[in-house]
Amino acid sequence: MRGVERMPKLQGFEFWSRTLGGARHVVAPMVDQSELAWRLLSRRHGAQLCYTPMLHAQVFVRDANYRKENLYCEVCPEDRPLIVQFCANDPEVFVQAALLAQDYCDAVDLNLGCPQMIAKRGHYGAFLQEEWDLLQRMILLAHERLSVPVTCKIRVFPEIDKTVRYAQMLEKAGCQLLTVHGRTKEQKGPMAGTASWEHIKAVRKAVGIPVFANGNIQCLQDVERCIQDTGVQGVMSAEGNLHNPALFEGRSPAVWELAEEYLDIVQQHPCPLSYVRAHLFKLWHHTLQVHQQLREDLAKVKTLEGVAAVNQALKLRCQEDMSRQQEGVKPAGNLPAFHWICQPYIRPGPREGSKENSGGRSKRALEEEEGSMEGLSKNKLKKQLRNPHKTFDPSLKPKYAKCDQCGNPKGNRCVFNLCRGCCKKRAFRETADCPGHGLLFKTKLEKSLAWKETQPALQEPQQVRPGTPGGFSEVMGSALA
Repeated sequence: MRGVERMPKLQGFEFWSRTLGGARHVVAPMVDQSELAWRLLSRRHGAQLCYTPMLHAQVFVRDANYRKENLYCEVCPEDRPLIVQFCANDPEVFVQAALLAQDYCDAVDLNLGCPQMIAKRGHYGAFLQEEWDLLQRMILLAHERLSVPVTCKIRVFPEIDKTVRYAQMLEKAGCQLLTVHGRTKEQKGPMAGTASWEHIKAVRKAVGIPVFANGNIQCLQDVERCIQDTGVQGVMSAEGNLHNPALFEGRSPAVWELAEEYLDIVQQHPCPLSYVRAHLFKLWHHTLQVHQQLREDLAKVKTLEGVAAVNQALKLRCQEDMSRQQEGVKPAGNLPAFHWICQPYIRPGPREGSKENSGGRSKRALEEEEGSMEGLSKNKLKKQLRNPHKTFDPSLKPKYAKCDQCGNPKGNRCVFNLCRGCCKKRAFRETADCPGHGLLFKTKLEKSLAWKETQPALQEPQQVRPGTPGGFSEVMGSALA
């Protein structure tokens, strides 16, 4: 906690066993999903270590509100041990962010596993996995300057031997704990497939630091089997935890029970309603396939009280279904349990027909092609209802030119071909104008100098002592006369 003098920094297995309490059940960092309220719910049901959502190091350094909203909001002793995760691609920025966070956590993690398009555009996450020199500098600098250990979360390469060398490089640079997601950066969404525990096992054997496994974890039996098969120290769950926060307890409660408990925690530790809604869509996934009107109700609700009312309605519907359930009848849709029970969601793989007909085209290309036809997805139909002029034709989407410095969209009329942020820095440094961004540093300076020239020279005030001619006494005397 902030203000408490720290013990000497522990490393490797000593850090895992003493600081993290030998944690074996770990909740993954999830953007907008592993917020404080969800972490506390998960800890009540068997989670021994939690990560914050991935935080953007550069934004964390420059934006005090971002720090307050994501980490500084309140001191919560129950939310420990805690690891704060950052995405970054600059050693100094990463360390600056970590220094600001280290008093609020037990370790700082570098995200090297995010495979999403936003990570590719921002040049972080799994898209840094080929830049070993940069990663060595980032980890080494953090290891030298932080008072807490630095850890990493990675994805694997297709080749086991390259994955092992990658892990060893991170360990040598100063990484004290490694989480290995057994999928490549190309394995995501419908193309996720199965995570390779063979890769994880090989890494575990090759390094001398604790290793957590991530991937293929849907129930407590998977956790135990993974530890036995790979020899890892702990197992991290993301999707499995979202669909059943009691996964690490080995329980599968009714979906409305965990929803009620989560909503009670949110009352004490508020978070954006969008986070709450996203959690309940996951938690209620199978029930919402049966009672689809509740999906619409949850999507429209605007308050926490409204969400609680939808949960109550869902509870009544489920109890009615339970009362009508005949003995010996199996759950519909090949589910392992009835829809009102917390259970994993098995993500469907790509359809074989689509694969054959697509000629190897990407998922996005197929989606865009489908979007240009009459049969739009439910999501796109909703968007079109809100905005009748919206089009999903990829040929009509605007193409943005990139900033020469940071890769963000540049200003169309910027004289430097930069985004506004980069343009402002350059224009200030060079005392230049950019009419396109409304930045007039040069013009304002010239006006200021011209104004000064038109002003009469100001006389320096004479400094006189009281009691001397022209001083305070003489002035007061003449004033009284």
